[in-house]
Amino acid sequence: MKAVVTGGTGEARPEESRYLNCIRCGLCLSVCPTYREYQKETASPRGRVALTRKGLEGRLELSPNLVEQMYGCFACMACNDACPVGIKPADLALSMRQIDEGRHPAKWKQWLFGGLVGHAWRMEWATLPLRLYQRLGLRRLAYALGLRRLLPAKLRDLEAMLPRLPQRPLRRVLPEVTPARGEEKRRVGFFLGCAQSLLFARESEAALRVLARNGCTVVTPKAVECCGMPARGYGRMDLVIKQARHNIEVFEKLDVECVLTDCATCGSTLKEYAHIFEGDPEWRPRAERFQSKVRDICEFLASIPLEKPAGRVEGRATYHDPCHLRRAQKVWKEPRKLLALIDGLEFVELPEADWCCGSAGSQLITHYETSWKVLDRKLDNVEKTGADVLASGCPGCRMQLQTGLRRRGRKVRSVHPVALLDEAYENADRKGAEGNVGENAAGGE
Repeated sequence: MKAVVTGGTGEARPEESRYLNCIRCGLCLSVCPTYREYQKETASPRGRVALTRKGLEGRLELSPNLVEQMYGCFACMACNDACPVGIKPADLALSMRQIDEGRHPAKWKQWLFGGLVGHAWRMEWATLPLRLYQRLGLRRLAYALGLRRLLPAKLRDLEAMLPRLPQRPLRRVLPEVTPARGEEKRRVGFFLGCAQSLLFARESEAALRVLARNGCTVVTPKAVECCGMPARGYGRMDLVIKQARHNIEVFEKLDVECVLTDCATCGSTLKEYAHIFEGDPEWRPRAERFQSKVRDICEFLASIPLEKPAGRVEGRATYHDPCHLRRAQKVWKEPRKLLALIDGLEFVELPEADWCCGSAGSQLITHYETSWKVLDRKLDNVEKTGADVLASGCPGCRMQLQTGLRRRGRKVRSVHPVALLDEAYENADRKGAEGNVGENAAGGE
């Protein structure tokens, strides 16, 4: 969405046409998760557009209550797609957050998104207690003794969000260059996101193995910073611009044909870098060159000749579409195509697969009740499928979904589609190795 950036903290005033053109048809109401739960105009995209107009025209004070309505938006972009006149209410809500931050800057946002999230090594130190909590057996003990029941519900759910953490962040142990197995057919870059390095290292390792197996030499620069989405969600476009410049410069030094990511949120943000630098004659062309190379890993794998796994993964699987993948990147057929390659995996389409799961980054923390209302509907649909495997390409979605599944006591595995592909490859390799051992033993006899 076009906007004029005017403030040091990224205040962005949307063009008037972006909110004046609303015809109040109400199509956005039918797809909005917050309106569906509360049936209130202020909790709807149309209501937020009206509040934006009144606020920017000076007819309504930019009060904390008005700003709260903008933060109540999940930014799932369903309303953007539904609007018949091209208004993007979700983008308007983000712009209003920027305007508020420009006028009332919060020091904690600078500390969090500029001082902590913007530096990989600080994030690693900050999450060290969580790794120790798991590695020392404290988490297992807390579950065995039922100590979690002593915590307030919100804290219990936040604890349940934690996946099985790696002993060390992936950034620390991953080689910068992962060579292709056999002949090198492609040389690609890999954007290692914060969540993937700190929380889902096994998933990203699986992604690299799949790429290498299919003839890709993968270059994973360790110097990348956060993609910028967390800072953008809280109105700090100045930090987004800083992080974008840094990441562009890092990949400009690499000779790769594309830049891959296994995080839907990272991918959608990286693909918007050119928009971020609109009006900047120096950085816009550089951002366009970078952005043109960015691909979600499912999008990339579905576009190349892919080795069909000889191994099997038994189970009944369904798939949840992350908003940042399906709506922002228009990638939704490709993950399903990859799942269809795996023998033994029965795929069942998830009802309302493209509806938001309620995560939206930090909504379980900031808007706990609303987040759970939206999540409960998603979980009801998951249960209808009878699936024991729930695939999704966004770490935030997977943490949210896993939290709900644990609360309901459902033994459903949450996993990235590419990790299932890697599992099928590994099963074939293991079976082949066992066969070779048996042949050697028979020959020895």
